[in-house]
Amino acid sequence: MIALEQARQHLETLGLKQAVEVLDHTLDAAANQQLPYPDMLAQLLGVEVSARRERYLTTRTKLAHLPFQRTLEQFDFAFQPSIDERLVKELANLAFVTEASNVLLLGPPGVGKTHLAIALALKAIENGQGAYFVRAYDLMEDLRKARTEHNLDRRMRVYLSPKVLVVDEFGFWPYDRESATAFFTLVSARYERGSIILTSNKGFGEWGELLGDTVIASAILDRLLHHSHVLNIRGESYRLREKRQAGLFPSQNLNTAPEEAGANYAGSPPR
Repeated sequence: MIALEQARQHLETLGLKQAVEVLDHTLDAAANQQLPYPDMLAQLLGVEVSARRERYLTTRTKLAHLPFQRTLEQFDFAFQPSIDERLVKELANLAFVTEASNVLLLGPPGVGKTHLAIALALKAIENGQGAYFVRAYDLMEDLRKARTEHNLDRRMRVYLSPKVLVVDEFGFWPYDRESATAFFTLVSARYERGSIILTSNKGFGEWGELLGDTVIASAILDRLLHHSHVLNIRGESYRLREKRQAGLFPSQNLNTAPEEAGANYAGSPPR
């Protein structure tokens, strides 16, 4: 019993809290099953490793500021046949993160852009890489304010440190030139150093008007698209589908023809 208490104290000193909790159970199970000592030790340490990974994922996910959690397995590819499912599954292998490439998800509201962006961010977190989620409007306002307060370098580090930066809902609001310049600074700083996953309801041809400066828009697109994967999603909104299924809207009002839905997103540069 003295040896057992010493072992317990050693585990506590090493910070192996989960191993301490399951020590007695593991020893009893090993005795009942007549497990060799190496197998028992592997089981004990395996419990600790699993617990630490779970804590790591929980912490990393919280730091990512994800508004919700959705996985690729939960995505209904059958409902959005315009999406290249093969490409999405290739992206889930995270080679784009290793290569510091970008992923641009274009399409009308409600077609699953944010779902896919968050799912890829979660894949990165599971693979031990940092991710951070921010809505475009909040990002622009933060950078603009930091620039005005001569604090841009410090705030920029928040958006430069994660391997994957998710910029959501780009295009829902127009931006002033100061915000556009700050965003260009961020994109330039991450260029070939970290991946950006960006969702937008605007085609690339509209970015000049959106940012209030065609030169800045071209410079941003030049860096975003140089190493990139572009997915154009044309289809019906998931949220409106649910309302239609509940009988809240007639189906004919919600069916968006692929040609109409993709009109603003056609002509994207090849990846």
